[in-house]
Amino acid sequence: MRHSTVLIALHRLALLSLLLVVSTASLAETKDYAITAPDGVTIAVQESGDPDGQPVILIHGLLGSHLSWEAQVRSPELQGYRLITYDLRGHGLSGKPGEAEAYTDGRRWADELAAVISASNAHNPVLVGWSLGAAVITNYLAAYGDDRIAGALYVGGVIELQPDQIVAHPEVYQGLGSPDLRTHLDAERAFLALCFQTQPDVATFQRLLANAALASATMQDAVPSMTISAAEGLGAARKPMLLLYGAQDALVQPEPSVARAEVLNSHIRSRMYSESGHAPFLEEVDRFNRDLSVFVDEVTQP
Repeated sequence: MRHSTVLIALHRLALLSLLLVVSTASLAETKDYAITAPDGVTIAVQESGDPDGQPVILIHGLLGSHLSWEAQVRSPELQGYRLITYDLRGHGLSGKPGEAEAYTDGRRWADELAAVISASNAHNPVLVGWSLGAAVITNYLAAYGDDRIAGALYVGGVIELQPDQIVAHPEVYQGLGSPDLRTHLDAERAFLALCFQTQPDVATFQRLLANAALASATMQDAVPSMTISAAEGLGAARKPMLLLYGAQDALVQPEPSVARAEVLNSHIRSRMYSESGHAPFLEEVDRFNRDLSVFVDEVTQP
């Protein structure tokens, strides 16, 4: 009897181990492919989660890549959604044009997002944009409207590149545009540190720093002059929009940014994360993932 009980226990342990392996493997599975933006730039796209789930397109910020969203892509809570990430032009594994106009023209970033939506056959996606990624969504809304999306969530979002909304760090931004490699890399490290009120673990920070080093120097120099069609984008949007900011943000001024967005569109909702800096989705992961899940479900209900 005792022998039988031990065998049953061992069988259950083996089954549990197998389930854990399968679960871990499913979280790690991704679909990688490349698309071409209308101006010829190659864009690296990644998909994970449930291929039949509600599409959620996650758009990273300046000096990031799809790896910025690992805490969401690997979250068991979000695996029921079809999670789509991509590397913005000039970042990660995507193409890096050599001319400044490829980055200063906001319409090109909008066309790039439209190409991702079309090529992935993402029906009625929820768009999530961090920092610069929010500006990309704004330009998309200005160019294409919101008929083809369910809603948009901005995280530490850049509303406009105006002095009252963007914190001045002249040495950092001048360093990003420096031709001197040491100065340039030191500025990237300083910029990344400014993203967090609570710094991530060493391995995560190093990975994100390597991310930054992959970014195009031309892009970093040009993007402060990127056009953002805020009035035509945010102002004309009628689908649900939620703005999330960290109260301790050292890069984007939360209150002036929210105030400006509300002037443009009185339907916009906002929420403040008191313990976060510029990256609430990494600093308060569990709360952010819950808020994201609630928002997606709210805006996609029949």
